[in-house]
Amino acid sequence: MRCVVIDVGNTSTGVGLWDSGRVSRVSHIQGGIRRNPEACADALRKAAVGNVQGAALGSVVPGVNGRWRGLVRRALGCGTLTVEAGLKMDVRVDYPEPSSIGADRLADACGGVRRYGAPLLVADFGTALTFDVVMPDRRYVGGVIAPGLPLMTDYLYERTALLPRVELSGPCPKIGRSTLQAMRIGAQIGYRGIVREISTYLRQKTGVEFRLVATGGYAGWALKGSGMDFVIDQELTLFGLGCIFENNR
Repeated sequence: MRCVVIDVGNTSTGVGLWDSGRVSRVSHIQGGIRRNPEACADALRKAAVGNVQGAALGSVVPGVNGRWRGLVRRALGCGTLTVEAGLKMDVRVDYPEPSSIGADRLADACGGVRRYGAPLLVADFGTALTFDVVMPDRRYVGGVIAPGLPLMTDYLYERTALLPRVELSGPCPKIGRSTLQAMRIGAQIGYRGIVREISTYLRQKTGVEFRLVATGGYAGWALKGSGMDFVIDQELTLFGLGCIFENNR
């Protein structure tokens, strides 16, 4: 089975080809369809080389969903499955308001269980930092949402007179010998503290030893050298969207 998978986030959109459990031909478009519609169309065509059976759309920006469905129809000539909690999944959703769960979180949980089994804790390092909990019986029960790395560093830049915008990449110095170095330590080392504390909290409160998986654009940089036992899987969300598409054919 082959389908195009589309992960619409608040700051960027990922597009790829899901082919029998493998994700390839991945493009990332900053600003998404509102700012770069031509780049989105190019990404669809790149992903859909050969025949595809449809597209799976996981979006946390509902206002652009109609534009994406229309673009898929025009560019690929096929329909779009919009991911939501009522679909068939690799997990059972046990949540008071299922419709409020972001499609990316559902995809992370489904893709994570398909690849790594349960129990599972998935940390997604995007505009927001989300933690999603799957219990040993494959119940998705919720998780935690915290500010993402770019929100934290951009806020410092926007709300202070002297602090610059820090690039979330590169090595972490031992001590800050410049403003940028000091901010980079605060971002990377401080963020590890958030991840460690939340992971520990969830393990303690549930009594479950979860398999730890991290995804999202900042996962590798934030966790490098942390000593935490996370598997980093950068394409997990796209993979999970493909799993949901397959389950609902």
